[in-house]
Amino acid sequence: MHMSVKRYAAALCGAVCGVTMMIAPAASARTPAATWVEYSPSFKVQQEGCAKVSDLTFQLTCSKSGSSHDRAERRYVDYTSGAHKFEGTFKITSQGGSRISLKQTFHGTQGPYFLLAVENGGRLYSVENQKTIATGATIGTPVTVDTVHTAGKTIQVYINGALKYTESSPGGTFYDKFGAYRTASGKGPITVQWSDIHFWHQ
Repeated sequence: MHMSVKRYAAALCGAVCGVTMMIAPAASARTPAATWVEYSPSFKVQQEGCAKVSDLTFQLTCSKSGSSHDRAERRYVDYTSGAHKFEGTFKITSQGGSRISLKQTFHGTQGPYFLLAVENGGRLYSVENQKTIATGATIGTPVTVDTVHTAGKTIQVYINGALKYTESSPGGTFYDKFGAYRTASGKGPITVQWSDIHFWHQ
C-alpha cells in the first residue's frame, strides 16, 4: 500500500513538473524577460550617395571609397536612460564590397559609439576597435543580431542568440540605426535584407 502511494505521488509530481517546464521556458536573448516592454519607436529613412532603400532592403550600388558618405539606413529616435534592446535578422543577398556597417548605436551628437560591420567573407567586427565579433555572415546566410544597451553601463551584442561582445558605455543620448553604411575604409556594392525587427525597453 505504501509503495502504491509513493508511486502515485512520484507520477503526479513528474506530470506537474513536466507541464511547469513546458510553460515556463528560460529567458534568452531571443525571448526577453517579463521586465522588457516591446515598443515601436519612430524612424527616418536616410539615403545618401549611391544608396537605395526599399522597405527593409538596403543597397549601396557603387564601389567608390573615400571620405564621402554612402548610407542606406533607418535612423530611430533618441533615448537617454534605461535599458534598450534591438533585435533584427539580416541576410546579405549580394556583396562586391567590404567593411560595411550593418547596425549602429550612435552617441547623439558626439558621434558613433558602436558599429557592427561586415567584411567580404563574412567576418563581423566592431569598427571602433576592430575586434572580431563573429564569422559566417556570408551571402545568403540569415544572421540575427541583438544589442542590449544601458546608457552609462554597457552594451552587449548577441549573434544568433549567443553573447559575443560586451563593451562599457558612457552616459548621454543614443539612437539605433540599421541598414548598410560604408565605413571610412570600406566600399560597396552590397545589398542587405533585414527582417523581424523588434525593440524593447525597461
